[in-house]
Amino acid sequence: MAFVDLTKQLAKEAFLSATKDPPAPAAAPAQADNVGAMIFAQIHGLQKALKDDEELVVWFANAVEKLRVMEIFLPSPRLAMLSGHDAERNLTRVISPVDALQLVAKVMKVPPGAKPVRVGLVMPKAKDPNA
Repeated sequence: MAFVDLTKQLAKEAFLSATKDPPAPAAAPAQADNVGAMIFAQIHGLQKALKDDEELVVWFANAVEKLRVMEIFLPSPRLAMLSGHDAERNLTRVISPVDALQLVAKVMKVPPGAKPVRVGLVMPKAKDPNA
């Protein structure tokens, strides 16, 4: 009799496992952090904390150029375009992967009578789903 009970138990378990809902697919790996958004948040936070007579000077430097960054544009979450002026005050742009950016930010006093300059942070406009 024990053999019959064992067979019934196995058949019952097989039936239940066959009719059970399939397991949920494994969760997709978490997306990489949006580094561009984190850079924007840090610069925005630093500028928000400035006093009226201070400005945040942001520099980008590589082996050839040193650029005072006046605007950061993120055409995509992985690409940044920096606009600013080099040492000779020429308008200069740098296009770089966001992950490779190394910026230096420094709080500096503004000369008396001068207006503090803020770094422009530009994100692409959201696409209209109705368009």
